[in-house]
Amino acid sequence: MSDELGIDGPTLRFVVNGVALQPEEGGRLVDIFNPYATVFDQWHAPAAAARGADLVDEVGGKWHATGKGREVFARVRREADAYLATLAPIPTAELARLAGLLGRALAALEASDVPKDHISRSARFRGDGTIAMVALENALFGLWQARDDCHMSSWRAAGFEGPTFDVLTRIWRREASDEAALSAKLTQQRPEDVRAGVTRLRRDGLVRSESLAATERGAAARQAVEDETDRKFFSPWPSDVGAQAAWITARLAAVNAFLAPTA
Repeated sequence: MSDELGIDGPTLRFVVNGVALQPEEGGRLVDIFNPYATVFDQWHAPAAAARGADLVDEVGGKWHATGKGREVFARVRREADAYLATLAPIPTAELARLAGLLGRALAALEASDVPKDHISRSARFRGDGTIAMVALENALFGLWQARDDCHMSSWRAAGFEGPTFDVLTRIWRREASDEAALSAKLTQQRPEDVRAGVTRLRRDGLVRSESLAATERGAAARQAVEDETDRKFFSPWPSDVGAQAAWITARLAAVNAFLAPTA
């Protein structure tokens, strides 16, 4: 399709995976892609190419899909549905049951009072739910967006901004031993932004002054965000769906194993 449209892969992804999932009024790059980033230069060329192909437009800093862009997304969705219809990672009855259970969890979240920054994308993403594998994808995509919403609202309520929270997360996970290694991990932020985040976290007593490690207070704050995310995300789930967590986990693992690329 990229060749047919005269665009490259990143440009197609900018349209299909990003802008086409936004509401009619569009979205800013930070809203479309990643709330933890400070660098969006990698999207400038795809955005310009997509605009040149009349697939997207930008007004007031917000990007939205044109009619042609939405037609491209609809075609990609149809082709994805056709492909997913050929897959049978687990028996059809189990696949339908799995999709149904997770679909009920998503419906409960959509009807709840959890924050809804990203979850609205699921309606625009949704494919043909009469196909069991597509129904599962619909549910999983929606749950992913809902989990994002629960997580973002939790760290915002704790007083964090996205980039600084990501710095704390990497330190909490012990992913780097010094600031240079941390900057190498956080390629979506400028090194100076990473340093500023570390400085802010040290000032607030969340990161040790003598090493790149979370303080007891910092570790507790990060864990509290995770716990609050779980509470918001799982509380609306129907109890009978939650009671089947072990079966759901096992069946999802089987689907993942089927889809995993072979060496």
